[in-house]
Amino acid sequence: MEKYLNILNIAIYGSAVLLMLIGLYGALTKKSLIKIVLGLSILDSGVHLLMIAIGYLKDGTAPIFSPGNEDKMNIMVDPIPQALVLTAIVIGFGVTAVALSLVIRLYRHHNTLRIDEIKKLKW
Repeated sequence: MEKYLNILNIAIYGSAVLLMLIGLYGALTKKSLIKIVLGLSILDSGVHLLMIAIGYLKDGTAPIFSPGNEDKMNIMVDPIPQALVLTAIVIGFGVTAVALSLVIRLYRHHNTLRIDEIKKLKW
């Protein structure tokens, strides 16, 4: 059972790092503004998954104090990473919405979403 949990932890950490690398690749190498915003969103999801995986505790219970649950108080899961990720998800959603609205404004002004063509334009 312990070997299975180690493989599961490696898979979760690996998928979080893979998501971050895919998002970073998309944000740095793509020329379309939509793909750049999508890459940043995928990168953000990888960071959220990594934070939740780090905050996981094997056989941990929910941090709720209730009668009859005194013997499990020392193996409670830390709620701080979960609260931080929940806040980060909401902030990430807002940032993505603002970024996409800016992309729409840029498209209406320049009639293109390619960042290299927008850089060539001078005022």
